[in-house]
Amino acid sequence: MSTTDTRTQPEGRKRLVLAAVVLLLFLALVVAALQLFSGPGASPTTAPTAVSATSAPASPTPSPVPSAPAPPPALPTASAPTALIIESADINVPVLPLTPTEADLAAQSLVPPETLDGYWLTNYGAPGEGSKDTVYVTGHSWEGRESPFNRLSSDVEVGDSVTLTTAEGEIDYVVDTITTHNKDTLKDSDIWDIVPNRLVLISCYTEDLWGKNVIVTATPIS
Repeated sequence: MSTTDTRTQPEGRKRLVLAAVVLLLFLALVVAALQLFSGPGASPTTAPTAVSATSAPASPTPSPVPSAPAPPPALPTASAPTALIIESADINVPVLPLTPTEADLAAQSLVPPETLDGYWLTNYGAPGEGSKDTVYVTGHSWEGRESPFNRLSSDVEVGDSVTLTTAEGEIDYVVDTITTHNKDTLKDSDIWDIVPNRLVLISCYTEDLWGKNVIVTATPIS
């Protein structure tokens, strides 16, 4: 190998390395210039995003305030009943006042007049606003003869509607109970408890006219 070859090989390598360094410096300068032009962190191809007018949160819609329930209609002022109507049993009868005598009260027994009418016991409660006691209406059931009060034993059911017409207006009731009592123990029954405006209908029980009474109790709907 000649001395000329030994000298020129390192020189060539130096030139190649120098050229590479210059190229890298040039590329670094280009990148820096681009970043300076575009601004820090900015992408030259990304357009700013517009804010839509509808993107703001909507105001909450207030919930509707429920209206208070209407108060039930007031009862007419307490007064004498004049008619009893139970449509489900085809009962529509006049109601007349009946005041028990001293003998009736002593015997704790009462026999209403022998008619087809109903009779309101005046020494107890009057139906309507301001009533102080239970309202009692009684009437005869008949053996071998049609009578509206016969149908208390056969056609009236719990939940049926009852209407009392009074001197001051009408009162609607709903039937609560239907029971029977022995006539000789009826005076000790809880039907005589004081319950203002409760309506109690009393007649003979058609399946045992001489031994039992049928009792229908009802409460004003309002």
